[in-house]
Amino acid sequence: MLEIRDLVKVYPGYPPVTALHGVSLDIPQGMFGLLGPNGAGKSTLMRVLAGVLEATSGSVTLDGVDVLAKPEKLWPVLGYLPQEFGFYGHLTGAQMLDFLLTMKGVEARGRDRKNLVGELLERVNLAQAARRRVREYSGGMKQRLGIAQAIAGDPKLIIVDEPTAGLDPEERHRFYRILAELAEDRTVILSTHIVEDVAVLCRRLAMIRGGQVVARTTPAAARAALDGRIFEGPATMEQLKWLRDYFCVTQAVLMEGINRVRVYQPDGTPPALPGFAAVAPTLEDAYLAVMRGNATLAEPPLAAAAPVAPPVVTGATAPVATADVPPVVTEEAPTPEPAAATPEPAASNGHAAEVEAVPMPLEAMEREPAAAVVELIPAMTVEPPALPSTPEPEAPPPPVQLPPIPIPTPPPLPGEENGPEGDGR
Repeated sequence: MLEIRDLVKVYPGYPPVTALHGVSLDIPQGMFGLLGPNGAGKSTLMRVLAGVLEATSGSVTLDGVDVLAKPEKLWPVLGYLPQEFGFYGHLTGAQMLDFLLTMKGVEARGRDRKNLVGELLERVNLAQAARRRVREYSGGMKQRLGIAQAIAGDPKLIIVDEPTAGLDPEERHRFYRILAELAEDRTVILSTHIVEDVAVLCRRLAMIRGGQVVARTTPAAARAALDGRIFEGPATMEQLKWLRDYFCVTQAVLMEGINRVRVYQPDGTPPALPGFAAVAPTLEDAYLAVMRGNATLAEPPLAAAAPVAPPVVTGATAPVATADVPPVVTEEAPTPEPAAATPEPAASNGHAAEVEAVPMPLEAMEREPAAAVVELIPAMTVEPPALPSTPEPEAPPPPVQLPPIPIPTPPPLPGEENGPEGDGR
């Protein structure tokens, strides 16, 4: 278990820049996703965890060992793939990997170093390119060479920072399989801004924004939190502008020249536009709703060793979807309702005022470990203005009747002056 407590990193300067604001996380074995936009502090956190950047305050322990105070205890069991990895282009893939293993201090343990290099290249599907120079490698091949050095020495903690950025779909899915295999018996931290990476690979994730952790959840719980609150439909450009001004738009794409818009509504009321209907939420919907401050995801409990009983839902509480376990409805076990948040006055610009979510009490989470673990902010307190009505298209004017154009008779062809039979000679 990797435990991070109140981690702070301040870069000196005028003024100083705080990259991490009291980050606290518990990262168990398996694949853990760290999801956030560019500049959110993900790379700073990864560098602190890897021991290459000193933290301002806080603590990081791996299986009880303080890795901030004694980073040399971490390095022998660490595999690190940074966002930007430097290679010597004139070396072959096998030579570059051998050099990296020497610098890392990885021993062959009774085997020939050449055989160890070959095994690592075979594991990341680079054996056929071992004699090619690194400058001839594609971006995906360089990423696989980087992961080969990261897994050398059988580390128990692997950190990969933005590993799929710039990869084509085929290379990305090949990289997914490599990371999924590595996460079976160790802890792998995947830092990325690509939601698909986390949705495919990670069982648990944290969302970070502005150096602060704003959500700790699972993909299934994040999707279940938005069930019945995501609506999709067509919209004109004028309607899309209206939706962006007064609703949380999570996606707007053009399909066959028509805007298809996805909207998050905390109260489950669809926008007053024709064609909008409830759709299944995605992890991207939850991520964008959290990043824009429209939703708050509470942290579900860590999975216990024993099987967890299905959630008990009262008749007054909406059932919450959980992964692979159908909800059981009963009237005998009411759960305490969370305290309602007090809305602030509406803003003077006509928009809804920001309303902060009320987190679920810890006692309630302990009593119902598998029940709903997501608290959302209440609906907006100010009704958006009515959408300007779309003017009806005017009827086309009647066709104009033009006088017929006289067509002159063409002159006879040469030799036909006296008729079709010629001149009779």
